[in-house]
Amino acid sequence: MTQTKVGILTAGGLAPCLSSAIASLIELYTAQDPSIEILCYRDGYKGLLLGQTVTVSQDLREKAGKLREHGGSPIGNSRVKLTNIEDCEKRGLVQPGEDPLEVAAKQLTRDQITILHTIGGDDTNTMAAKLAAYLGENNYNLTVVGLPKTVDNDVYPISQTLGALTAAECGATFFSNVVHEFSANPRMLIIHEVMGRACGWLTAVTARDYRNMLQKQAFLDELGLTQKRKDVHAVYIPEMEIDLNAEAERLRDVMDEHDCVNIFLSEGAGVQGIIEQMQAAGEQVPRDAFGHVKLDKVNPGQWFGQQFAQRIGAEKVLVQKSGYFARSAPSNAADLALIQKSAEIAVASALKGVEGVVGYDEDYDQTMRAIEFERIKGGKPFNAQCDWYQAMLRDIGQLAS
Repeated sequence: MTQTKVGILTAGGLAPCLSSAIASLIELYTAQDPSIEILCYRDGYKGLLLGQTVTVSQDLREKAGKLREHGGSPIGNSRVKLTNIEDCEKRGLVQPGEDPLEVAAKQLTRDQITILHTIGGDDTNTMAAKLAAYLGENNYNLTVVGLPKTVDNDVYPISQTLGALTAAECGATFFSNVVHEFSANPRMLIIHEVMGRACGWLTAVTARDYRNMLQKQAFLDELGLTQKRKDVHAVYIPEMEIDLNAEAERLRDVMDEHDCVNIFLSEGAGVQGIIEQMQAAGEQVPRDAFGHVKLDKVNPGQWFGQQFAQRIGAEKVLVQKSGYFARSAPSNAADLALIQKSAEIAVASALKGVEGVVGYDEDYDQTMRAIEFERIKGGKPFNAQCDWYQAMLRDIGQLAS
C-alpha cells in the first residue's frame, strides 16, 4: 500500500486565510495519522517547478496553531500560470522546450506526493484543475484538492471564499480611521478604493460593515461631528452602471451640505473606460501572466477623483486603498470557522481520493463539498440586486426610495 504523503502550496495574491488554512491542514493530518508526511512548496507553483520545499517537522506540527495569529503565507506565494510556457521559460522556471505541467507532475512524483492541496483563488485552482487533468491523462497517482482563497468572493459555484469576510471587516476598520481626514481640509473628497477586480462583493460588504460600525458610535452634531459626515455617500461597483453627471449633481449637494464626500469604489469599476482612454492615447495596458489588468498601475481611484473633483467643487481629493491592509490580515473569527470546516472536508475528501475545490456549493443546496474542478470558474459577479445592498443604496441616497 502506498504511503500517504501530502503536499501543500499557496498561490496568487494574499488573502486573510492562508496561514490559518495551512495550520488546519497540518493539524488535521497529524490528528488523522502522525506518520503522514507533509511537504510545503515554497512560493506556490514556482516552488513546485523548482523543487523548493519545506518538510513539516514534529516541532512544526506541534506549533502549527501559532500560524493563526499571522496574516500572509509563511511558505510564500507567486503568480505562475503552468500553461503559459513562454512566461515560465522567461522567468527561469522551466528549461526551453519543457512543458511546465509535465515538470510539475514529475516533481510531485519525485517527492512521492499522493495528495496535493492548493490554496488559492480561481487562477490557482484553474491551474490545479489543469494539473489534475494532466496527471490523470498520464497515469500519475495523485489526488488534488483545492481550498478557495480570494478576497474577491468571485468563484463559481462557491458562495463564500476563504478570507473575504476578514478582508471586508479590515477594510471597514481601515476607513474608520481614514474618514477623519474630512476634518483636515474644507470640501474634502475621500475615495476609498477597495480590491475585488470585476466583482463588487468586497466593496459592497466593506461599506456595509463600515456603516454597521458607525451605528455603534456616538456623535456631537453641535461641533460638526455628525454621522452624515462620516457616512458612505456613494458605492460604485462593476455590476452597476455609473451615471457620472447625475452622480456629480447628487454629490455636489452632499458636499454643499456636509463639507465632505466619501466614496467606496471597487477597483474594477470604470476600468473599461480607463483602458479605452489609455489605448486611445497609445499607452500599453499593463497585464500580469494571467492576462489580468494590473489595477494598481491603472489607478481607478485617481481616475474617479479627476472625474468628480471639479464637478462637485472639491478643494482636495484623497484616494486611499485598503487592499494590502485588508488582504494581509490574520483571519477573523468568521473566517477561522469557515477555514476549519473547509479543511476538514478537504482532508476527508483527499483521503477518499475525491478531487475538487472545497466550498459551499450553490448548485447543491449550499452543501460544503469537494466541487468538481470542471465546474470551478472565476469571474462570478456580485448580486447587486440583493435586498440588503439595494436598501443600503436607498439609505445613502444613491437610489431613489
